[in-house]
Amino acid sequence: MTELEQLVATLPAAARAYLEGRKLDEVECIIADLPGIARGKAVPATKYARQTSFHLPDSIFYQTISGDWGDAAGAEGFIERDMILRPDISTATAAPWTGDWTLQVIHDAYDRKGKPVPYAPRNVLKRVVDLYKAKGWDPVVAPEMEFFLVARNIDPAKPIEAMMGRSGRPAAARQAYSMTAVDEFGPVIDDIYDFAEAQGFEIDGITQEGGAGQLEINLRHGNPVKLADEVFYFKRLIREAALRHDCFATFMAKPIENEPGSAMHIHHSIVDMETGNNVFSGPQGGETDLFFHFIGGLQKYLPAAIAIMAPYVNSYRRYVRNHAAPVNLEWGRDNRTTGIRIPLADPKARRIENRLAGMDCNPYLCIAASLACGYLGMVNEIWPSKQYKGDAYEGEEDVPRVMGDALDLFEEAKDLHEILGPEFARVYSIVKRTEYEEFLQVISPWEREHLLLNV
Repeated sequence: MTELEQLVATLPAAARAYLEGRKLDEVECIIADLPGIARGKAVPATKYARQTSFHLPDSIFYQTISGDWGDAAGAEGFIERDMILRPDISTATAAPWTGDWTLQVIHDAYDRKGKPVPYAPRNVLKRVVDLYKAKGWDPVVAPEMEFFLVARNIDPAKPIEAMMGRSGRPAAARQAYSMTAVDEFGPVIDDIYDFAEAQGFEIDGITQEGGAGQLEINLRHGNPVKLADEVFYFKRLIREAALRHDCFATFMAKPIENEPGSAMHIHHSIVDMETGNNVFSGPQGGETDLFFHFIGGLQKYLPAAIAIMAPYVNSYRRYVRNHAAPVNLEWGRDNRTTGIRIPLADPKARRIENRLAGMDCNPYLCIAASLACGYLGMVNEIWPSKQYKGDAYEGEEDVPRVMGDALDLFEEAKDLHEILGPEFARVYSIVKRTEYEEFLQVISPWEREHLLLNV
């Protein structure tokens, strides 16, 4: 058996099925940077099969969304030291939009001493999951992904517009849950399903959301690292499906004025590793202290974690009263106006939904931060406020409204840094400050329109 045949034999079932009767041409070695962009290199399959590791410079984690770099390299300076990337073959999956038979494989980053690179997003999430497991808890998450299908936009000076639907009319807003609206995007959705099937992903459902051309995909609950991998893969998958039909898929938190924003709601539950029971439910089916402590942790620590869940200046345009996004950290049962929602479920499936995160987040970091807040609540036995009943938009706002304020809170949150990793917190803060300062140098169309001749 050749080295390539040995490699193929170790692949997950979906990847082997994709290659059935075909020869693997290329493997994409990928890793998520801080924004969640897939970085890496494409390697001929025969060469990939002979190697056990690969290299990329650590500077990929110092790069801003615009391609600049934050001064986060540390005492040794910006020398772009190589990291050692080791494949997680369990993540191998098809890249079905390519012209040849290509697989993608997610890699983990280590330093030359074999220690995980602390600011690699997947390593940050693994660190948090390990803290849960040390307590005998197995965290379970289920993300919901909202995004827009929009008309091609190649001029940043022009507003983003809704895509043209199958009917020849622009996608209509305020048609939430309309099957007719979903049918407008039928060809794109068909490719999303086909790509997901080729990659071995299970979609729990697709619905039309409230915005023009806005869709939501729900994923099955499971292991946090596995689900973050899937969201990471899905973003690329959905973009590729849209490009086949002359439109763009965007995961911006607020791409279109006067339309709702796009969220990545995260459902959490926790399984006792010894008994297999949901720790949020007691023997008689009631809500446990841990259930309330998790909510209390979200309420106390989410303000400092918002800088991770809403990582760009555009993210804060989503937090608008009465516009499908929370403006505070109230919690309620089956109440979509609260930032923390308890969905209808039987005791075995009792879960807590964090509705704060935007879809522009890095899924590894966002899930890690959300779990970290709940973890701190449980280990410190933090009790939440009284359940909110009624329309939470009528309550007080306690979500940061600008990136600078969110970063201030994040930089002061030493308890959160200890869970996520102090070195990660240092690098993340520097990179995000660099992005924010870069944005503040840009003069917007609003400023030119209203200030040029009036002030």
